[in-house]
Amino acid sequence: MLIKLANLAQLTEFDDIIDVRSPSEFAEDHIPGALNYPVLDDEERARIGTMYKQVSPFDAKRAGAALVSRNIGQHLDTHFSTMKKEWRPLVYCWRGGKRSGSMAHVLAQVGWRAGQLDGGYKAYRRQVLADMETLPTRFQWHVACGATGSGKSRLLQALAAAGAQVLDLEDLANHRGSLLGNLPDIPQPPQKYFESLVWKKLHDFDPARPVYVEAESKKIGNVRVPESLIAAMWQGECLRIEASTALRVEFLKEDYPHFLEDPAELNHKLGFLVELHGKERINRWHEMAEKGEWDTLVAELLEQHYDPAYLRSTLKHYPQFAEAKILKPRSLSRVAMAELADEILAKI
Repeated sequence: MLIKLANLAQLTEFDDIIDVRSPSEFAEDHIPGALNYPVLDDEERARIGTMYKQVSPFDAKRAGAALVSRNIGQHLDTHFSTMKKEWRPLVYCWRGGKRSGSMAHVLAQVGWRAGQLDGGYKAYRRQVLADMETLPTRFQWHVACGATGSGKSRLLQALAAAGAQVLDLEDLANHRGSLLGNLPDIPQPPQKYFESLVWKKLHDFDPARPVYVEAESKKIGNVRVPESLIAAMWQGECLRIEASTALRVEFLKEDYPHFLEDPAELNHKLGFLVELHGKERINRWHEMAEKGEWDTLVAELLEQHYDPAYLRSTLKHYPQFAEAKILKPRSLSRVAMAELADEILAKI
């Protein structure tokens, strides 16, 4: 059976996308949804590369072929053992060369309708970078703005559940977007894979429908929002969520329970604010955390740190913020946000 040479526009024609690169290559970035079944693992790839340079290309190819054959055989016995005859896998490697060609050849010989991605990961990465220059400009952006703790992310979740197109950048970045925004035990994706996740979302959206997003800084934790995307968001229509400090304090205590359980971790992060607020204020905040005076501490953090910084940034970057539609949810509960989402979508 012939191997079908496919391009990125044909991804949906296949049942599974198989990335045969090494685990470290896959971890740095891959096509979202791809499965990693390497024909050479990291140690094997390094060993064959060293042999190619220090011994001879022939010896390296012979040794590599043996390893690739054994690894493909193992995948046939395990991951592919239950696949039906009609299965359509698309295989790719770094350049669309020997690694993916070897896997695709064997799969095709079995009788599956295997494809090989033309140009491999490198072609995919070039396409992502090119698309990200233009994709964000195709959409009408509705930007949820509001002070820290006003439930912007929760509103996005409610909008998505109601059927709206939502780009939740903090969800993709595994980070809540501030000094205290890291999620316990959940690492952030590498920069390239974050861009892949954003690309996939935008690629699947309908330009005829609006896209809802939360106002973000250029960086969300350790990852950067693509320049073209943040520029398009800055020109978007703003939805301004207003909630009292008391509501926001309760919301943040609910949303950041790990800091209440581990005040030492919170105090460690607050230490990075000494230059902004001085040792006296930071020491007072440390003492509040140690004593469990959460309502007072969270309110002061909002009013003295987060709110002024957020207002400066929003006024600087979002020219439509002053004319934004003001939303005043009755509470920041999921039920209230679902009601607010329905109200927003009913007016479009």
